[in-house]
Amino acid sequence: MGKMDRPAGDTALALAGELRIVLGQLRRRLREQAPPHDLTWSQVSVLKLMEREGAASVSDLARREGVRPQSMGETIAALQEAGLVSGAPDPADGRRTLLSLTSACRDMIRAGRAQREDWLARVIRQKLSTAEQKQLGETMALLQRLSEPTV
Repeated sequence: MGKMDRPAGDTALALAGELRIVLGQLRRRLREQAPPHDLTWSQVSVLKLMEREGAASVSDLARREGVRPQSMGETIAALQEAGLVSGAPDPADGRRTLLSLTSACRDMIRAGRAQREDWLARVIRQKLSTAEQKQLGETMALLQRLSEPTV
């Protein structure tokens, strides 16, 4: 029985496995295109969180990342020392410090994204025909639907 002859449930399961593998490979290739940095995975995770959700306190970040505030404090101290994060008094509660990304960090993030997108655009142009590029564009709507939260 070929892939197209499978019952619908088997096809979905096979597609799920293939999609997971292909997306993982693409994600690794994209990571290889990023400018090198000396950040740990936990530091990168915190920077991504702060970029998505904005300024936050050490305790807020620790809670969102599921780590102890002391551990998050160490991570933040390293990011501050690297000039990627800065702190300012919380306007609503002057006893708290709100941490945010520095402009240098935002520039680094933008440059990394641009580099990865340039690489991906180049690969798309080199490896896919015009018809295949159109097909990939049509597939994006399906992938977007898959990424939406389930109800």
